[in-house]
Amino acid sequence: MLKKKFHPEHWQIMAAYLMIYDLIVIAAAYFFALWLRFDCQFQAIPKEYLDIYFKTIIPYTLYCILVFWGLRLYKSIWRFASYNELIRMTLATVITLFSQILAITVLVGRMPISYYFFGVIIQFVMTLGIRFAYRFVLLLIGKVREPEAPLKHVLLIGAGAAGQMILRDIKHAETVKEKVCCFIDDNPNKWGRYIDGIPVEGGRDEIMRACVKYHIQKIYVVIPSASSEAKKEILNICNQTGCELLNLPGMYQLYTGDVTVSNMKEVAVEDLLGRDPIKVNMDEIFQHLKGKVIMVTGGGGSIGSELCRQIAAHGPKQLIIFDIYENNAYDIQLELKKKYPELDLVVRIGSVRDSRLMFKIFEAYRPEIVYHAAAHKHVPLMEDSPCEAIKNNAIGTYKTAYAALVYGCKRFVLISTDKAVNPTNVMGASKRLCEMVIQSFDHMVKAGRAYELPQLFTHSMSDMTAKPEVIEALKHAKTEFVAVRFGNVLGSNGSVIPLFKKQIAAGGPVTVTHPDIIRYFMTIPEACRLVMEAATMSTGTQIFVFDMGKSVKIAHLARRMIELAGLEVDKDIKIEYTGLRPGEKLYEEVLSNTENTLPTSHDRIRIAKVREYDYADALKGAQELEELCRAVVIPDMVRLMKKIVPEFKSKNSRFEEFDKETK
Repeated sequence: MLKKKFHPEHWQIMAAYLMIYDLIVIAAAYFFALWLRFDCQFQAIPKEYLDIYFKTIIPYTLYCILVFWGLRLYKSIWRFASYNELIRMTLATVITLFSQILAITVLVGRMPISYYFFGVIIQFVMTLGIRFAYRFVLLLIGKVREPEAPLKHVLLIGAGAAGQMILRDIKHAETVKEKVCCFIDDNPNKWGRYIDGIPVEGGRDEIMRACVKYHIQKIYVVIPSASSEAKKEILNICNQTGCELLNLPGMYQLYTGDVTVSNMKEVAVEDLLGRDPIKVNMDEIFQHLKGKVIMVTGGGGSIGSELCRQIAAHGPKQLIIFDIYENNAYDIQLELKKKYPELDLVVRIGSVRDSRLMFKIFEAYRPEIVYHAAAHKHVPLMEDSPCEAIKNNAIGTYKTAYAALVYGCKRFVLISTDKAVNPTNVMGASKRLCEMVIQSFDHMVKAGRAYELPQLFTHSMSDMTAKPEVIEALKHAKTEFVAVRFGNVLGSNGSVIPLFKKQIAAGGPVTVTHPDIIRYFMTIPEACRLVMEAATMSTGTQIFVFDMGKSVKIAHLARRMIELAGLEVDKDIKIEYTGLRPGEKLYEEVLSNTENTLPTSHDRIRIAKVREYDYADALKGAQELEELCRAVVIPDMVRLMKKIVPEFKSKNSRFEEFDKETK
């Protein structure tokens, strides 16, 4: 039998402490209520009231704990406490108050109204206060620690509206470790004066002197209205300082042969997405990862490699990177070894479709947490190779999850996609099948029937699966399965951002499939942080969806990138519309029409309530799909996919004819 010792998580320990605190303060609250009622004189409290208090306070405090637990007040991440937590605490207080009044009045006797009035106020303040005080202290600690990082000294050239805007941004942006020391401006009327406490040292002739005086390390040129000749002269002076020189995106012109579009600075997230970056405090999340053996499949990909970076930075016991593409795996291996020489890093090359290999890897390393990011994601290519989509995405997920069950993995996290919602292509349908697979696995585990899961093994596996320890492990499997859905990420291999950048550097045109196509976007680090946070708060079965803000029109994004490069749309760079690709739809959905969501402790993460389906049928369908894939019977395989995932309706695809068959 594969045995595992129970080690409580950090949040479980904190929840236990919080329960003990609540027991004490709730009991104390109503004692002080009596004390206050009788003018703070213990001797003045009638014996009958004291008797009722002592008879009822223990059952009441235990009842409060049950109500708090039922409203998830011990599972919230209180460093992110917000309006939702306040509402739940208020509801818990109201429920317990009226329950107490009813129970005491009916079963025991009457108590003064002030007993309940003072008691509930003290209870609410004390139980709520400790929770929000925790968040406040953490925020305060963060502010105290922040000045430890050295600030870069910055010179702003341009004391106009643009310069003032940049000054405000630098002052208020928490992530920017810079300090504006002075301005330079050619307008003599501004010399010797101050903007928001920052001096204007003089004109361009003072650039060299100001750099020495203030120990300048970085220069921003923010003079969009200046002539090309003036800008050229100023840049020549700045180049002599040896400081880092930045002409802000959208403010420089191509007035010299030295500045080209290919040197374009990375576009700011807020410029492209129309929102502030999503911020997640990772301290508590990484407590969940610290000291654990963690495996990332598809660890060389865009999402997988970023997950590896963030995990490696916070002390895992061992990090296992698994990927089929050796170049990607090698790149992230070199990066992590250089940055974290003490990291116990294992890199293995192989396919999640290889049953025997997956068993061997899980048997050798026993990962406690698995982030399953291995998948084929390119929509048009998967329309042309649907069998590969199913074999790699759905069947590969099945085999990896099965191995995780056998070898005692604690949590299995599937990286899904918004394309799994009302899919219009094979790729999206295959990811919805992945979600159904892990939901089915979680259902069987919770029902104590994991040993009944069918074995989908293309290799001869009887020698492995027939082992007594494997059979016994399945009978006692406790793995929690969870999925996370989100949309497109900026900077990924398939993202339009690098494509547009290349097209602009080449002189255009910038190609967009349709003028009305929209997508949700998130940065790769944002997505990975939310993935890990969702996994931390999971109790299994859930499909988490991320609030990615407002959708972005791709044509608008292309236009914005051209403008940020200092060029004019249609004059310098044209935008061409090429038509929707096979399986592509105009907009992606985070949730299907038949779904609704539940809130979590993070306002950017919600739990999807998906349609009900028969778990046995889903697992049987997976078996049939594997057989059809191996035989490369594409028409029957796609028909079966549409049967298992009835919301799968093909668009702009050769498979649309199969939808007509079911009408």
